Amino acid sequence: MSEQFREVQGVAETWSPERLLRWAFDTYKQRIALSSAFGAEGMVLIDMAHRIYPAFRVFTIDTEFLFPETYDLMERVEERYGIKVERVYSALTPEDQQTSHGSSLWKTDPDRCCDLRKIEPLRRKLAELQGWITAIRRDQTTSRAHAQKLEWDSKFQLVKVNPLADWTSEAVWKYIRKHDVPYNPLHDRNYPSVGCTHCTRAVHPGEDPRAGRWADFSKTECGLHSPEVQPVSPLVTIGTQPQIERNGSQLPGAYPLPQCDV
Repeated sequence: MSEQFREVQGVAETWSPERLLRWAFDTYKQRIALSSAFGAEGMVLIDMAHRIYPAFRVFTIDTEFLFPETYDLMERVEERYGIKVERVYSALTPEDQQTSHGSSLWKTDPDRCCDLRKIEPLRRKLAELQGWITAIRRDQTTSRAHAQKLEWDSKFQLVKVNPLADWTSEAVWKYIRKHDVPYNPLHDRNYPSVGCTHCTRAVHPGEDPRAGRWADFSKTECGLHSPEVQPVSPLVTIGTQPQIERNGSQLPGAYPLPQCDV
């Protein structure tokens, strides 16, 4: 990565989520999209994005095994914010997967199930974009502990924006209450993290907030945000035309497109 990009990363660490989102939309417009599973953090970002750039794009990886409450929330989001959620599916239908890999793959090989129903669909979607926005927080899992607010995603080869990286769960819920943001009712039933029906259960008192995900396995991540080492790092260049905030001040180091040395 270029020194200029590293400087932008450093500055971005001091920005609020709203300012970082504004920069991302000013820089990429329709070439960047918000990825959401419609958890509490994702709902905060959707609400923020709507206030900043109403034409923002949001997509979700629909595994076809989501909770009814999650599907209902998607519809409520579309109605409230006047957007269309871009749903991304696995190349295999649930029936195809059962035929090819046996029934209940999530029980016998959950990593493979996540790869088929989440990772590969995401890879296809991100190939259409120059950047993606996620709702991860550093204190959620050890693999997210070093996430930067702005970074180069070497796994999927594009810019990754994590506006809530330094937020706490308390800050997320304070925003939801303040702005009356809709959220998944499963959160009120001890589901702090909601995934597929087969691999998510309610959390018991005293358990880690993510204990309900893949409860019978040591697995804690589906793999969407797990780092992947690349032999060659891309050279991300900074655009010559600075982006301007809506208040008229210049944002340092704004750039239009990542470029790779090959």
